[in-house]
Amino acid sequence: MKKNTLASYNIRLLFWSEIFGNFRFIQPVLTLFYFARGLDETMILLVMTFFSIGVLFGEIPTGVIADRFGAKHAFLIGSVLSILAHGLLIFAFDPWVFFASSFLTGFAATFFSGADEALIYESLKESNEENLMDRAMGKIGSARFIVSIFVVVIGAFLAKDLNESQFRLLLMFGVFFMLIQFIFLLFVKNPPNQGGVRTPMVKQVMEGYQAIRKTPQVLWMFINISLVFIPAVAIFEKFDQKLLVDAGLPVYGIGVVYAVTAFIGFVAAQSIGWMTQWVTRVQLLFITGILAVLSLVGAAILHTHLWTVLLAMILLKLVSAIRYPVYSQLANDIIPSHVRATTISLLSILDSVFDLVIFTTVSGIAPFGFMPMFVVCAGIALIGTLIPIRQTST
Repeated sequence: MKKNTLASYNIRLLFWSEIFGNFRFIQPVLTLFYFARGLDETMILLVMTFFSIGVLFGEIPTGVIADRFGAKHAFLIGSVLSILAHGLLIFAFDPWVFFASSFLTGFAATFFSGADEALIYESLKESNEENLMDRAMGKIGSARFIVSIFVVVIGAFLAKDLNESQFRLLLMFGVFFMLIQFIFLLFVKNPPNQGGVRTPMVKQVMEGYQAIRKTPQVLWMFINISLVFIPAVAIFEKFDQKLLVDAGLPVYGIGVVYAVTAFIGFVAAQSIGWMTQWVTRVQLLFITGILAVLSLVGAAILHTHLWTVLLAMILLKLVSAIRYPVYSQLANDIIPSHVRATTISLLSILDSVFDLVIFTTVSGIAPFGFMPMFVVCAGIALIGTLIPIRQTST
């Protein structure tokens, strides 16, 4: 990747903002925090459902904001809302407060969804490097893995007794570092051809819809990604702490496990360019999809064995690190520039619908135990993996 370009500048800023935005020390004990505050498995899945509802409400207007005013403005609004949502958890003792925080977190995420990809792809086009989109997204995504190496160890250690004062301390640390993220986002530069769209909102949304309709392959790719990600990453990660503790791992050991898997994710995200030299991007999506299915099946059958849980976490971290950057390259190669953020936001609405359907389905199965829950998750991931996709030439 060329140096001293708009792309290298924005990638570097987003990398550091991603680092500080992911200093969420509550993460390694989040599920245990939920249980300590009185939630059960079904209620936790409902919390995830409210996140998806927030995304569903926010995707279209926030995508339009990014296309009309530039990604920078969208990032700043999203950052403020994220800080408020995380701060709410300090006072969350009743379910409705958890629901409100989750809804606000999902709504805030939509200000980044699509806008980050649009910013990076358009920045890369300025220096004729758009073919490096997957590497750029992999580098930015690797930030959350590298910060996790430290955050999860510190967070798990500070919350080793799982008491109220420890939870509050972790949450306040998170808010502090999210404020630093906001400062980094102030220095993001919009590409010259991003923002300034004056098309009426309804027409802009329709143009995004037409972009998907004319290139249905991007829709199939997105469904493939969503149906694997939701059960294999979003749901599994909500219960991996419980699985580890139930399998005999001490609470302070959760941080070490998270750190190791985060390092593996970091290496994988940084190595996407090397991987695509050996296998095609489409093949890489299929391989990682099969790994996700096998991991969920293993977790379903042998979740009482610590080694099985650890292996599943490692494989699913690889899946998480690799699949989205690869999809991002394939999709952005065929999405029009002037409605890029809007189009990605429209696709994310579909993801939210899948979230709601899958979360509510799995929440109904959760009371029967981890085995049936993860078997269903594996089936959903398999359906996603088998959806045929192909690389479309630009």
